[in-house]
Amino acid sequence: MAKIVKPQAFDKYFFIIVVIITVIGLFAFISASLGVLARNQDKFYGVLFNQIVLGFIGGLSALWATTHIPYHFWRRNAFFIFLGTLLLTLAVFLPGLGFSHGGARRWISIGPVSFQPAELLKIGFVIYFAAWLAWTRKKQEEFKYKVAPLIIMLGIVAATLLSQPDTKSLILITAAACGMLFVSGVSWKKIIGIIGAGLVCIAVLAVTRPYVMARVKTFLNPSTDSRGSSYQLQQGLIAIGSGGVFGRGLGQSVQKFNYLPEPQGDSIFAVIGEEFGFIGSTILVVLYVFLAMRGFKIAAQASDSFGQYVVIGLVTLLTAQSFLNILSLVGLFPLTGVPLVFVSHGGTSLFIALAAAGIILNVSRYPKKVVN
Repeated sequence: MAKIVKPQAFDKYFFIIVVIITVIGLFAFISASLGVLARNQDKFYGVLFNQIVLGFIGGLSALWATTHIPYHFWRRNAFFIFLGTLLLTLAVFLPGLGFSHGGARRWISIGPVSFQPAELLKIGFVIYFAAWLAWTRKKQEEFKYKVAPLIIMLGIVAATLLSQPDTKSLILITAAACGMLFVSGVSWKKIIGIIGAGLVCIAVLAVTRPYVMARVKTFLNPSTDSRGSSYQLQQGLIAIGSGGVFGRGLGQSVQKFNYLPEPQGDSIFAVIGEEFGFIGSTILVVLYVFLAMRGFKIAAQASDSFGQYVVIGLVTLLTAQSFLNILSLVGLFPLTGVPLVFVSHGGTSLFIALAAAGIILNVSRYPKKVVN
């Protein structure tokens, strides 16, 4: 049988992969931000300070802290964590607290710090759903105890996120939930049914929301509207293609100057492709693959079902978001606007991602031990 043992050293391989990606991301971010420097010096120093102090230094501190917080703490407080992050996400609609940018109301400003509370909601959802699945682990009625509650939870989350609108976060939450359901033993038919329902919802959104339809059309025909909806994709492909095999070299990207929109943000993988070429881009992709593989191994060795589910959910969030970013920039998926995890601009996003990695590392400190 399995029992919980005393905390051991955390999984060093997962930790090393996270640190390597984060350090690569820091150099790539500084290089990509030179495009901002050319246009606005004050903004350059602002984003640099935010990324290094809040994201890198603060994030590593958060990783250290969550690595040392026993993960059962999250299970005991799962409902309140989910409720708190949900209410915080709704707070974007409060006058004087939430604010709009680019036609979406997704941000909260508290003093000098602004962030998207949906980043916290994704973590809160995974923690609560993991606790729920752990509670229902021995229940035999899959639909009643697992699928139906998930549909209700996703409905609440969807109503919150789509009103902002924030389709990408809903897609990532659904992907994490499906991964957790699969590990819990729910049949493929039910999971495929949930995915199918999600695709129908996306189709409805594409019909009712012009910006979603524009992204779908861009995906199907990248040459459409080269000065509008297809601009980012075309400029990204130009950047990646001009990098060749070995790249132009660190800091030598041309596209980040007045061509790529948000070169330090959503488009940063294109800058990496231009400066480090096919080899550098492939190495980064392989690192994300290793991150997923090592994370799933930690889940398999978790001492209890909650630890297993929460790791599956968090690893899926981190890696699915990263691959969505990469695939959208090379034209293999519609543009989503999701940042590249551990790399893209966003001090609070980096802070939260590293904190999530710390939770995974803490689960790795309590591996199951089989005794006779």
